[in-house]
Amino acid sequence: MNIIQHNREAWDRESTAGSEWTTPVDAESIDRARRGDWSVILTPTRAVPAEWIGDPHGKKILCLASGGGQQAPIFAAAGAQVTSFDLSDEQLAKDRMVAEREGLELRCVQGDMADLSEFPDDSFELVFHPVANVFVPNVTVVWRECHRVLRAGGDLLAGFMNPNFYLFDHDKAEASGELIARYPLPYAEPDSLDGEALKRWQESRRAAEFSHSLETQIGGQIAAGFAITGLYEDTWTDDATPLNRFTPVNIATRATKPEAG
Repeated sequence: MNIIQHNREAWDRESTAGSEWTTPVDAESIDRARRGDWSVILTPTRAVPAEWIGDPHGKKILCLASGGGQQAPIFAAAGAQVTSFDLSDEQLAKDRMVAEREGLELRCVQGDMADLSEFPDDSFELVFHPVANVFVPNVTVVWRECHRVLRAGGDLLAGFMNPNFYLFDHDKAEASGELIARYPLPYAEPDSLDGEALKRWQESRRAAEFSHSLETQIGGQIAAGFAITGLYEDTWTDDATPLNRFTPVNIATRATKPEAG
């Protein structure tokens, strides 16, 4: 199975159908960002601390796997030099739409988050990477590429799922409200599925997801050469998952590429 092609097509469908992750920001949000009143999210509900980003004006930012007309246009309206890099053509089209609608400078590039060969070393001062690495089998490659394209002193801001989320059969939980631990970790679609669960996944045509351990999420950033300089957890909503009643389901990290010497 070609995971990249499957997920590209799945996200194109989701973007066309519309969801909270594919809904572009409105003109009022862009106007506020131009006046310095803005915020962005790496995880579903909690705004990124302002000190993690600083003054975005003139900053070279890579919005990685974060298309949909949301964070990239906000950064551009706040004065940053923004490149949006996403697997989905439809998600990138929404970034372009907002940029054209609001007269923003915003570069859009289609590609796989694990392959940033489009960009030379030391290209960016900030990589902004909301919860998206659930869609790649090997996250350590993503961290190495982020380290390569960042300048010394630059920051990688990343959101990701708590791996324990993938212990549970969320399709059944949605129907019954009961959480049943079913899947050993690491979880990988479609390989972790069988029977009715595999049939439901195939019929849904949704993107393939993969759990990643905290060792590969946080330890992987450290192994790539980053220093972890910030971390917080976030909830979701009870409608999104009953697990939300018991534990935070998302984590965000700030990782800094050390200055030379």
